[in-house]
Amino acid sequence: MGSMSRDKREAFLAEPRIAVLALNEPDSGPLAVPVWYWYEPGGDLWFETQPESRKGRLLAVGTRVSLCVQETEAPLAYVSIEGPVIEIAEDDRELHEIPMAQRYLGEEEGLAYIENLPTTDSDWKRYIVRPERWRTMDGVI
Repeated sequence: MGSMSRDKREAFLAEPRIAVLALNEPDSGPLAVPVWYWYEPGGDLWFETQPESRKGRLLAVGTRVSLCVQETEAPLAYVSIEGPVIEIAEDDRELHEIPMAQRYLGEEEGLAYIENLPTTDSDWKRYIVRPERWRTMDGVI
């Protein structure tokens, strides 16, 4: 059991995993919710949500969040990042929503998923997070 190298943790985070996003919710415990996300090694991470959603209402530029992904089969591993939301950007169906859905569902199912959503592009925003702190664990069991 040990920590991951920088290259390994970035490659692990770049894989299509379901993440748990955690953020502070005033007058309550932390809000932790599953999200799809996009990350390329060396860059910032982003995820999409509707600004009117519970998590969307808690997010603003400067909000600090944590995001964790894990391997659930042996050997167990995880990567957790912490950092601020640095930008809230417009979301584009062709540039962001379709590639994100295809990342998680495959080409055909991802496209079908997006085509069947009852919302429009303006209903979603991209929340861009700059990873500042990394926590990792590699190779348990």
